[in-house]
Amino acid sequence: MKLLFIGSRLYDDIDWYVKSKDIESVLTESNENAINLDLPDLVFIVPRGMEGPKQVALMQNVDAVVPLIGIDPPLIDVAHMKEELEEEYGIPVIAAGVRAVELTSDKIKTKGFYTEIDVATPKYQILDSPDELTIDFPVVLKQGEGQGGKDIKVANSAEDVEEYFNQFDHALCEEFIEGAEISIEVLGFNGEYVALPPIYKGETTLEGTHPLNKTKTGPCMVEGLDNNLIQHTAYKVAKNLDSDGIFEMDFMYSRKNDQLYAIEVNTRPNGTRYLTTATCGVNSLCELVNMAIGEFSLADISDKLQYFYSTEIPIGNYQGPEPKKPVKSFEANDFVVHGPEGYQRVTARAKSKGELEKLVEKLT
Repeated sequence: MKLLFIGSRLYDDIDWYVKSKDIESVLTESNENAINLDLPDLVFIVPRGMEGPKQVALMQNVDAVVPLIGIDPPLIDVAHMKEELEEEYGIPVIAAGVRAVELTSDKIKTKGFYTEIDVATPKYQILDSPDELTIDFPVVLKQGEGQGGKDIKVANSAEDVEEYFNQFDHALCEEFIEGAEISIEVLGFNGEYVALPPIYKGETTLEGTHPLNKTKTGPCMVEGLDNNLIQHTAYKVAKNLDSDGIFEMDFMYSRKNDQLYAIEVNTRPNGTRYLTTATCGVNSLCELVNMAIGEFSLADISDKLQYFYSTEIPIGNYQGPEPKKPVKSFEANDFVVHGPEGYQRVTARAKSKGELEKLVEKLT
């Protein structure tokens, strides 16, 4: 099998798996100084956009294409490339289609989608001026596009809203939900979907603390909340998006209202993937490879499922014990170090809470 991977930044996460499957790897990247260019069998430096990867896919006669893109802007171009390569050339592209990307890359469209499929989401309104606000404070102000907390503000007063509108001429305004932040990955391929164990990302804060600065744990264990409800709701969302690849969904659980609220969906590799793998033994990026080579199935996922307690902690620069090779694999390690220098994180797992506490103490 010969696979084309688009983007090098995440490639080291799966290089060990690609080699274990004896797959011939071709990679395209627009930055000639990018990391991980020494890992694949063949690398092509191409201009930004999807025309270069498409031409490489055709020139190299690859069996499938696996985009490894962790940011939102290129996703719609990937989706259009997917349509062309699959319909005109019969080359599978393991990524979300145009409809799914259009619905999930714009938070306003996502809100409408939730309403359409009867999934609870926080009360919201679209503001063209601060005077239109009717939701009680505090509220969350967002732009339709953006990721990782970009352009998001928790407003506690009319003055805060005015300040936000000094920078933007419109806003998606959402009621602030006090409670637990939860993420969950859903894998989908050829109409089959599986929701993996949900991850607890901490409590909402009026300060708008960035997710990277929070300690996360798996599986999600929030008093009063049934994880089956999270998985069922995530499955429903993915099923209605009707596309392939990874779906990472963010939820909020209000203890006060005993209500699970859907917040947003990402159709790309996401920041909780290490914790999900540590918790259940299923690596979503490796499953993209399995989709590409015809080895993905719900039965196989079920056979792989394991049960661990896990945590992910921000550590800055890791100075603990060396992980075994392959260093990004939980098959070889009970912990994985990831992220750039200065912003590294450690994700660790163990069979019990006590064992996990001892492991974290050793690593930090």
